[in-house]
Amino acid sequence: MLEVTNLRVCYGKINALKCVSLRVEEKHIFTLIGANGAGKTTIVRTIMGLTTPNEGMIRFLGEDISSMKPCKRATMGIAIVPEGRQLFYDFTVKENLLAGAFCRTDRSQINRSLDEIFEIFPVLKQRQNQISRTLSGGEGQMLALGRALMANPKLILMDEPSMGLMPVVVTLMFEVIEKLRERGKTIFLVEQNASMALDVSQMGALIELGEIVLYGDSKQITLNPKIKESYLGG
Repeated sequence: MLEVTNLRVCYGKINALKCVSLRVEEKHIFTLIGANGAGKTTIVRTIMGLTTPNEGMIRFLGEDISSMKPCKRATMGIAIVPEGRQLFYDFTVKENLLAGAFCRTDRSQINRSLDEIFEIFPVLKQRQNQISRTLSGGEGQMLALGRALMANPKLILMDEPSMGLMPVVVTLMFEVIEKLRERGKTIFLVEQNASMALDVSQMGALIELGEIVLYGDSKQITLNPKIKESYLGG
């Protein structure tokens, strides 16, 4: 579904990404782990079109989207759950969700999608008329994911979905991520909780200083001594 080839991104004189290549298969979860500042968010932003690469190619469903604007990528079926949620905080919960469907052409199906989000996250139905800035951190993350799902995407880019959440909410989020894959969604997951992220994914990679240094089957990655010591608590 997604193929990134020799991607290089520079911020001034800093090489944030150095010849990064990876593939994400349809209906799979791909997990990218790495330390803060390694380049994880830059990859997500570049795939979405929010950051322009200096070199390399991004192909989605066989089409080169490297120079495509973010809005066009959204209409093709890519959605993002950004780091820090980035909600429309003065909008209600329902207004945030409907904003996620802005690019859709099947307007008659939007209410059905809204009902599906409320089924996944019942608390959002209860809070649908509440201003988003008053939500808890967990509720805000549910809303950020719900807003992305309202676009009816084929590929969901998720950047640190468990950040700052209580353990019970983290468990819920990963359960939802697994269910989304079972429903046919493809997920590119950037996550600090390497243990849970690798456990739900089929493929994964480790990025260090802008370079992919380990890549392969997620279960095999968890057996790597370096991963065990640095990311899985020994």
